Amino acid sequence: MLQSFYDNLGFFGALITAFSLFIFFILWIAGIAGISLPYDGGQKKGKDWQIILAVLFPPYPVIWLIVDMYLQRKYMREEDN
Repeated sequence: MLQSFYDNLGFFGALITAFSLFIFFILWIAGIAGISLPYDGGQKKGKDWQIILAVLFPPYPVIWLIVDMYLQRKYMREEDN
């Protein structure tokens, strides 16, 4: 697969494509881990549909992760004031 990227896109195109896919995979796994994590060490709160959606539709956990980081940043800034 990387050879076909190299043949079609050249060295830097293949490098950027491979790096982007790797980062997307890492964010996908982190998003699934974050979605399946229970809040405050308690019980799961009916998030089975989110886990299924995260596995079947990989962009969902990446978007969820970015939104969750933004909300946590906003929450931390409100606590400082």
